[in-house]
Amino acid sequence: MIRPSDLMRPEVLAQPAYAVAESAGMIKLDAMENPYAWPGELRMAWLEALSGVELNRYPDAGARAVTAAIRAVHQVPEEAGCLLGNGSDELIQILISAVQASGRPVLSPIPTFVMYEVLARAAGVPFVGVPLTTDFDLDGPALLRALDEHRPALVFLAYPNNPTGRLYDPGLVAEVVAANPGLTVIDEAYAPFSSNSFLSQAGGASGLMVMRTMSKLGLAGLRLGYLAATPEWIDALDRLRLPYNINALTQRSVSFALDHAAVLDEQAHTLREQRARVSAVLASLPGVRRVIPSDANFILFEVARGRGHPVFEFLRASGILIKDVGRAGGVLTDHLRVTVGTPEENSAFLAALTEALRS
Repeated sequence: MIRPSDLMRPEVLAQPAYAVAESAGMIKLDAMENPYAWPGELRMAWLEALSGVELNRYPDAGARAVTAAIRAVHQVPEEAGCLLGNGSDELIQILISAVQASGRPVLSPIPTFVMYEVLARAAGVPFVGVPLTTDFDLDGPALLRALDEHRPALVFLAYPNNPTGRLYDPGLVAEVVAANPGLTVIDEAYAPFSSNSFLSQAGGASGLMVMRTMSKLGLAGLRLGYLAATPEWIDALDRLRLPYNINALTQRSVSFALDHAAVLDEQAHTLREQRARVSAVLASLPGVRRVIPSDANFILFEVARGRGHPVFEFLRASGILIKDVGRAGGVLTDHLRVTVGTPEENSAFLAALTEALRS
């Protein structure tokens, strides 16, 4: 009998699968989703738009209509190429596959989005993590030294970062891009909630790439991400893209959503206001040691030593699911991450947290 251990690398088998918590019947504030559904009349119009999709035919292999809509609504520079992926995860996988034979590592500040390291190790590519400072900011000198020492093929910078929510100094990010001998991928997954972006610079000759997703904007169920970079790099990466990777329902749905982008923008505006409200209340609660400034649709906060997991469990027993990032240990010990929800969801979370901190 042939077993996985006979054919797969031990480090891959030792790695746990990506875990998603059961959330049925709970207030779900663990996955950075937009809590708002489309208004009823818009939902009916969307279903009408889907009725014209021919499911017996393959989708447009180049996803031309949705690419054009993304370029127009998000103002992707004319000089930049644009590659779509089945979520940002597929784009990360394509990028790592592209440099797999270079003999050069993938590098990123840590802690950050786990899939950079997971997909690098799955491909047998060395991963170099450069620790953030104690307040979860970029350690500029350490990062620049690492670039010089390791000469990475790829640097991933989540901007703002997950799970911390920090938006790094754009001047320092530009310095990293200039110093990096390889490609710098700025992952702007949380752009709808952020105060700065590098998208307008994508397509230049500096090795800068910008990656975004439609998930945080309110379309998580559609799984669509895109990468903006020089046409030369987009053409090269497109050779690794699986055929028909963006299905017909996703293409039509995203095009429809972008035709009504004002609705999604208004939802993002409301969530930014709620982020400020929740952050202020968190900072005032006895038992919360610190609240990390966030430019995303979630907030990372630290509770008293040894209280992280008990508080998480109390909230879950109260019907509220957040993320216990402290289970990862290290600098994240006793840190919890909460997604910004509706005003009612946020009030329920804050009330339950207040009770949890007293228990």
